[in-house]
Amino acid sequence: MSDETSSLPAGKDPVLRVVPMPADTNYSGDIFGGWIMAQVDVAGSIPAIRLARSRVATVAVNSFVFKQPVYVGDLVSFYADVVRVGRTSITVDVQVYAQRKTLNEIVRVTEAVLTYVAVDENRRPKVVSPDGG
Repeated sequence: MSDETSSLPAGKDPVLRVVPMPADTNYSGDIFGGWIMAQVDVAGSIPAIRLARSRVATVAVNSFVFKQPVYVGDLVSFYADVVRVGRTSITVDVQVYAQRKTLNEIVRVTEAVLTYVAVDENRRPKVVSPDGG
């Protein structure tokens, strides 16, 4: 793990912001990695849904790196950007930052790349327009 102190991305709004609670901790008192993974999946799906203009299904977690632990009471911010659009798929990069309880320290805690497939009302893959139209 790195001791990377950071700042939130300038000029960008997070797609998701949440404060983890005690029920989200593992036996060591840190936030479960699985909880973070679930939030990353939600955050990544937001720009994918907007672009697809339909529901999407997660088809791959291309990479996932935990850099720092997340603690109860941290303000966790998720930033997500579409990095690739295929015929029916959308790949999203998600960067996760934690503002520690004091809100003075910000660290990048997780980074991930996920791929979603756009699906129609019958849950079949549908073609995605790269411009969202």
